[in-house]
Amino acid sequence: MDTKSVLFAFGLTLLAGISTGIGGMLTLFWKNTKTKFLSVILGFSAGVMIYVSFVEIFAEAKRYLVDELGDVKGSWVTTAAFFGGVFLIAIIDKLIPSKDNPHEYHRPGQKDECNPSKKKLLRTALFTALAITIHNFPEGIASFTSALSDTSLGVAIAFAIAIHNIPEGISVAIPVYCATGNKKKAIGLSLLSGLSEPFGAFIGYLILMPFLNDMIFGILFAAVAGIMVFISLDELLPTAREYGEHHLSIFGLVLGMMVMALSLLLII
Repeated sequence: MDTKSVLFAFGLTLLAGISTGIGGMLTLFWKNTKTKFLSVILGFSAGVMIYVSFVEIFAEAKRYLVDELGDVKGSWVTTAAFFGGVFLIAIIDKLIPSKDNPHEYHRPGQKDECNPSKKKLLRTALFTALAITIHNFPEGIASFTSALSDTSLGVAIAFAIAIHNIPEGISVAIPVYCATGNKKKAIGLSLLSGLSEPFGAFIGYLILMPFLNDMIFGILFAAVAGIMVFISLDELLPTAREYGEHHLSIFGLVLGMMVMALSLLLII
């Protein structure tokens, strides 16, 4: 594995991780931001993740595993790894309390948002940042390993994760801002929580590199596809509908699919 490829993979993972800071930066305009806008963004994120999961990642995983194991066994292993990813993220979400879970978004003005209990708000924000750090760690490994295996697939996965990380950055920054009134601190903490992705890539590089082969890549890709689809269907789309009208979330979904499809066509 040449140094240039490794550095490129790290760069993609870093860009995906720091996109949480973009979500944090939205706190600068939060008072003038309509929730309908966030509904479109969440739908867009779901569209990106669903499209790339089924059209690109799952297909790539199957290609790797069929080449290694044959048509029948490779197809079975791909499907099993996909649902393994679904059950893995479902278990992780179940173990993290909903109010501290980065995939459990809350509408502005709801309970625990901007209220007099600043200590409680700050504690919630810190737990949310910790939960996001835990979630982003395996995402960093997936983004890094995919970029090493296939540049175009790595770009697609990094883009999908980056879009998904924006609402996560918001979920950290808004409580911090409400508790402290400090927008710089809110943005900084949201950005810091995303840096676990390049850290996950670094750990993956140190530990997994000796074991990476086409079969491992195939299993990882199928599991990542399952994780992305679960997050989209279980959290992003339902929350998008809560923030705005039903059609807004669907328009965002279709727009996300279109943008992801175009980006994949351009990098072929």
